[in-house]
Amino acid sequence: MTKTHEPETPASSSLSQYLLAILACIFTTIITQPLLDIVDLANIVMLFLLTVVIVAVWLGRKPAITASLFSIALFDFFFVPPRFSFSVNDAQYLITFGVMLMVALIIGHLTTGLRQSAIDASEREKRTQELYFLAQQLAGTMTVEQAIIETNKFVSSDMKFDMRILVPANDEELIAPSGMQAAISGMEMLFARSVFTSNQAVELDDESPATLLLPLPGVTRPRGVMLVSAGMDRLRQQRALMEAVASLLATALDRLHFVEVAQQNRMQMLSERLRSSILAALSHDVRTPLTVLYGLADTLALQQNDLPEPLRHTACAIRDQAMRLNNMVSNLLDMARLHAGQIQLRKEWQPIEEVIGASIKLSGSAFQGHVVKVHLADELQLLEFDAVLLERVFCNLIENAAKYSPPNSQIDVSVDSNDAETIITVCNSGKGFPEDRLTQVFELFERGNPESSVTGMGMGLAICRAVIEAHDGEISAGNPASGGSCVRFTLPLGEPPSIEPEKEGEA
Repeated sequence: MTKTHEPETPASSSLSQYLLAILACIFTTIITQPLLDIVDLANIVMLFLLTVVIVAVWLGRKPAITASLFSIALFDFFFVPPRFSFSVNDAQYLITFGVMLMVALIIGHLTTGLRQSAIDASEREKRTQELYFLAQQLAGTMTVEQAIIETNKFVSSDMKFDMRILVPANDEELIAPSGMQAAISGMEMLFARSVFTSNQAVELDDESPATLLLPLPGVTRPRGVMLVSAGMDRLRQQRALMEAVASLLATALDRLHFVEVAQQNRMQMLSERLRSSILAALSHDVRTPLTVLYGLADTLALQQNDLPEPLRHTACAIRDQAMRLNNMVSNLLDMARLHAGQIQLRKEWQPIEEVIGASIKLSGSAFQGHVVKVHLADELQLLEFDAVLLERVFCNLIENAAKYSPPNSQIDVSVDSNDAETIITVCNSGKGFPEDRLTQVFELFERGNPESSVTGMGMGLAICRAVIEAHDGEISAGNPASGGSCVRFTLPLGEPPSIEPEKEGEA
């Protein structure tokens, strides 16, 4: 707490304080009169000095100076020969008067300084206890409004200051907290924005009352601005205390923010776990009847001679739709397993072109007349990956590229590498991804165009991202300048095992 060391308060400098100092000197003169014939004058001087000390401790510095001067006058008039006169027969008494005055002033000054130091220490202890109590109150708050109310009680009730708080909205615009009113002038709002961005306090003494604007700094971002209004002298005296209050409030707001974030993450984690459990249970239970349905439909479709042509086409349609539904259920089950961390990667060092070829063959029925063209860079090295999972990635990407591109168009699969990773790109000539959803398309149940007539559940790219990230790679979507859309993912190169060349005899 910053405090000016003016030793006297207005009360101690009043006329009554000076009268008390004079009365103390008169009282000392009265009680020392009977001692004149018993003790030396030097001891009487000590009693007057004691009176000055008492006045300094009790009343302060200026009354002590008055007591010093009045004590010398009384000592000269009542005790120094000739008595009852201000004349002095012996010049040595002048030295006594001078020393007495200097000693009285020095003692009064030192005593007053000690008194003021004790007052300052008591004041500091009081403010420290008040700040400690405020910190306890803020530690128990559950909302931003409660924290501001507790702080306002301390500033308004204890300090007699007017306090207002501004907090950032979602668009970073400073507003009053929800349910609270704060009359802010245009000048104050202008300086509040400057304080919020620069994290530096500002004093406004052009208006009455003066205003001190203090930032509320947080760990990750500013939490707001505190405005305190009062007389400028009081604001400057109590500025350090107000900065401590602002720091406590900022810490409380920071804590409430992180508590809210942790609660949201916890709820999101619980809902995600519940959703994955439901998906896993449904997928597992649905696959058994689907397998039976597909087997029966396939059996009917193979009986070409025993069934009429319309019934055989119906059986083929049932079989194809059952297979399509089975693929959806497989995606659901894979997604649930990936989110639950139940899939163990079976990595092996192998060429990626073999997986691409197997994926194209497996997805042949989904091409719908499209041509898949593969571009491989020269001297591709072996990569360590789970072939089954990576095959699912290529199948999903190629099927998506076929669904969202014009009929009979070309799908390009490119493989390149640099010093650290292999880069795989799957592109088509369709309309491309919406520019504002290039990251959302990899979320579960999110589609590039939600209103699209193309069937889908929004799971293919989510599975691709989970698999690629499990392989320590990265995946992204984009729209090249030439048109269409591309999905690009990377796989780390690692250090493939060395293959020793065969000897001629062994060959």
